[in-house]
Amino acid sequence: MKPNIHPDYHVVAFHDTAADSYFIIGSTIKTSRTIEIDGNTYPYVPIDVSSDSHPFYTGKQKTTATDGRVAQFNRRFKSLSTVKKEKV
Repeated sequence: MKPNIHPDYHVVAFHDTAADSYFIIGSTIKTSRTIEIDGNTYPYVPIDVSSDSHPFYTGKQKTTATDGRVAQFNRRFKSLSTVKKEKV
């Protein structure tokens, strides 16, 4: 291997906030937050969806707290589409 070209690979704690579960796996992600689990300190990365909370893996359909980009766009610009045309 060539020196000084590979990313820093280390153990990271990913927290699935929807299912409140933790995954401690290796990653090259960089974060400034840390968390202590079982007496060890790990870099901490919160995630919205993982295999513990995704409907495909759980078999349960549930709504997520975050809307899709299209829903956000429609909600933001809904008032512009209801503007009435003025008669000249």
